[in-house]
Amino acid sequence: MGGKLKKIKKIRIHREGTKTLFLSALVLVAVALVLLYSFENNLPFILFVAVFGILYCIALNFYRCPIRYFADEDTDKIVVAPADGHIVVIEEVEENEYFHDRRLMVSIFMSLWNVHANWFPVDGKVVSVKHQNGKWHKAWLPKASEENERADTLIETADGTRVLCRQIAGAVARRIVTYAKEDEECYIDEHLGFIKLGSRVDVFLPLGTEVCVTMGQATVGDQTVIAKLK
Repeated sequence: MGGKLKKIKKIRIHREGTKTLFLSALVLVAVALVLLYSFENNLPFILFVAVFGILYCIALNFYRCPIRYFADEDTDKIVVAPADGHIVVIEEVEENEYFHDRRLMVSIFMSLWNVHANWFPVDGKVVSVKHQNGKWHKAWLPKASEENERADTLIETADGTRVLCRQIAGAVARRIVTYAKEDEECYIDEHLGFIKLGSRVDVFLPLGTEVCVTMGQATVGDQTVIAKLK
């Protein structure tokens, strides 16, 4: 856990994609060889390699998994971006499932081109993890937060502040993976989970929290400070 003494960055393929990418590569190579030796004209082979080669590169880009470490050693009041993407919501909302009061919600939308690994936004202890099936609205729509498939991870910091991190599936994404476990300690720099294809992550914070980002701002997971707790 943690690893805060190292400030280096590495990139690898996320474990959620290794099997898919390996099997896909085998199938693509097999089909390419069949096309190469079945036709005197190499055009089918060339077209296949060009089209599916590009698609495979897109898949490689999607499943990339940077190994990141937050630069500041003091993370007690820091809330980092749980995902790469862009800020699409900063507003007060009524949260009646966990807090039963008003909360500050900061939402990050992830496009197909973003890293889809998710990080814990704060240091603390996991209070609860809950997965809920739902609809498939486009992830940037406001109703997606309540109606889409989602996974909620409730975290309590050392001083008792509770922060909710919600992974939301989009219109295309059909699978949310959450690694958080109830009653386990969690830290910035650790992976919270992974969402396949376009999706969104909401962070619910106490009112009075200092917001450090603006609408439309690009975020880098585990690097961008999105807020500071009181």
